[in-house]
Amino acid sequence: MAAYIISDVTIRDAQAIESYREHAAASIKQYGGRYLVRGGAVETLEGGWKPDPIIVVEFPDIASAKRWYGSPEYAAALEVRDSALTRNLILVDGVAV
Repeated sequence: MAAYIISDVTIRDAQAIESYREHAAASIKQYGGRYLVRGGAVETLEGGWKPDPIIVVEFPDIASAKRWYGSPEYAAALEVRDSALTRNLILVDGVAV
């Protein structure tokens, strides 16, 4: 069953974010993930949540997502994360179709 990493991002540094994105994207692909949403326009329909860019990455399953998050390949992206961005990040299990 698919699993999703969902991130609500605030960009701190435009140059550092490019390095983060490059490393993160390569590691996501390596662990079977793919971007479903990558920072498009956000419109609040209900409630008071007004997030900055939203990123949604689909992985084949929870185990793959956790392997990616703890991987040495993603660690390279994490080295620049704090200068590049702040975020809220969650992992959620999908539904069987």
